[in-house]
Amino acid sequence: MPRATKIVATLGPASNSPEVLERMVLAGVDVVRLNFSHGKAQDHIDRAALVREIAKRCGKEVAIMADLQGPKIRVGKFEGDKTMLEAGQSFVLDGATTELGNNERVGLDYKELPRDVRAGDILLLNDGLLKLVVDAVRGEEVRTTVVVGGELSNNKGINKAGGGLTAPALTAKDMEDIKTAMSFQCEYLAVSFPKTATDMEMARQLANVAGEPWKHKPQMIAKIERSEAIPVLDQILRASDGIMVARGDLAVEVGNAAVPALQKRMIKMAREMDRVVITATQMMESMIVNPVPTRAEVSDVANAVLDGTDAVMLSAETAAGRYPVETIEMMASICVEAENAEEIALDATFTNKKFARIDQSIAMGALFTAYHLGCKAILALTESGSTALWMSRHRIHVPIYGLTSQVRSQRRMALYRNVTPMLMPNFADRDEALARAEALLIDSGVLKPGDTYAITCGEPMGHPGGTNMLKVCRVG
Repeated sequence: MPRATKIVATLGPASNSPEVLERMVLAGVDVVRLNFSHGKAQDHIDRAALVREIAKRCGKEVAIMADLQGPKIRVGKFEGDKTMLEAGQSFVLDGATTELGNNERVGLDYKELPRDVRAGDILLLNDGLLKLVVDAVRGEEVRTTVVVGGELSNNKGINKAGGGLTAPALTAKDMEDIKTAMSFQCEYLAVSFPKTATDMEMARQLANVAGEPWKHKPQMIAKIERSEAIPVLDQILRASDGIMVARGDLAVEVGNAAVPALQKRMIKMAREMDRVVITATQMMESMIVNPVPTRAEVSDVANAVLDGTDAVMLSAETAAGRYPVETIEMMASICVEAENAEEIALDATFTNKKFARIDQSIAMGALFTAYHLGCKAILALTESGSTALWMSRHRIHVPIYGLTSQVRSQRRMALYRNVTPMLMPNFADRDEALARAEALLIDSGVLKPGDTYAITCGEPMGHPGGTNMLKVCRVG
């Protein structure tokens, strides 16, 4: 069986070269993440072109995810680039100053902070490593006392415990970056810090307008990293094509202890609502400098797989780490072992399901049939990829092959759990299409004489959303 869980890898200084990127793709990367928090527009355009070239050379379609920076809620810069804060000392976050910071005060990239906080609020800096309590707000000054000290360097992030910072999800930079991402037609656009469904709807509208010259509409991924997003998670999911469980900023806002349960809840909700889900942040963090992961990291990746995540993501591990290829190989092996240990209980997930659409009913019928007949594979002839997506929401350990004539759909399906996307020409004749699909899977070594498989398609052929036929076949 192919690996079901997909791997998202971030490009950066450690993985920019064609040689390393090719090894990463061959090691198992399914989606490449371009982090728009770093680099210029042309850097991302060049990297996207390289990804397309390397994927073609490797004979594998790899999706591209453009990850927007979002609002910069950060401190300014320091004399000597950093300072040391001691517990109990006073420290001022000053929205008015443009001078370099010191041990007593520092400027703010986020000028609205004095309006967003009041006495008693807890501010967490540098991913929660430093903790300040707000004593008072005087004009543009946020006067605080250091509760947990440590080193604070240039441009480190600020979070407010419990959430409540008013910064909009989409900045002027993000709007320009959306145009850049559409110029190379990324398959997925990840929006940082959305608080409401409206944030996602606005981002989708901007992306669709920017993509119009290429008739391209990307899939929208909401990065769940603000506490305000949790109560309206179902609304954000409906406005998105998927979510990212962004555990870094989320943990700082809601507390580390709350994140594991939230992760499970988010993955479950996404699957129930036919959305994709990526689990991210510090999955293999120690492999930035070490050739092997910790046992805790292995368990973390395996648990995300067992929770049902579509993909697990690597950030600094592949962008700046010493062992980008080895990290991917290790992550792939953990995913396979975890998948082999999964318990399958398809019937229970079908008990209360109701379907209003014919194509969705056919997809579920194919799963049920393939599971009970012990089929070797499910072949979904799909123009948009939707049939394969619906099938991938349930775990039956029967590999799903999404056969499409659209390269965009093939790349999009690269993120779907347990779906292997394959390109196949469009045929007007149903029987010819079915015969070609079987031949393609035989040539790929998936099917052999005597194997049973389920296949879905639509008549008339080649119309998105038209899946209306399920057939069970045996290879002659």
